[in-house]
Amino acid sequence: MIKNVIFDIGNVLLDFCWKDHIARFGFQGENRIAQAMMLGHIWPKLDLGLESDEDILEQFVAHTPELEQEIRLVFSDLSTIVREYEGSVDWIESLKARGYYTYYLSNYGERIRREASKELSFLSHMDGGIMSYTVHLAKPDPAIYQTLLDRYGLKAEECVFLDDTVRNV
Repeated sequence: MIKNVIFDIGNVLLDFCWKDHIARFGFQGENRIAQAMMLGHIWPKLDLGLESDEDILEQFVAHTPELEQEIRLVFSDLSTIVREYEGSVDWIESLKARGYYTYYLSNYGERIRREASKELSFLSHMDGGIMSYTVHLAKPDPAIYQTLLDRYGLKAEECVFLDDTVRNV
């Protein structure tokens, strides 16, 4: 029997709205910046929490030096890169009202959590969870799932996990 609902955060409870974030700095339809940053191979390092933000920024710049000014500007403030979906809290509360426990398990970076904390109001309604930067593990590594189960004494067969990325489920 399912007792626990585990949520990914990005694109499940909040919008990873990188296009709007880039546009905020005056770059309309700028996919080159997104490819150099949010959609590239370096971005997931933010979620692991093993390297400083400054080191990751320098990796972005080294990878795409022709966009250095744009990258530095877009990376200077990440407070608008996520936006909580309307209804996220209601969704969690409706599950809790029906007797389910709710948790989060997300590849998420410390800086975004800090700078966009106002977009994470649903966290206080949940029974617990793990953001990847706190354990230096990321989905789909089986160790992060096991860490969540162990931390909260959960049984996998009593959990359902909701994620926007197939390989993570």
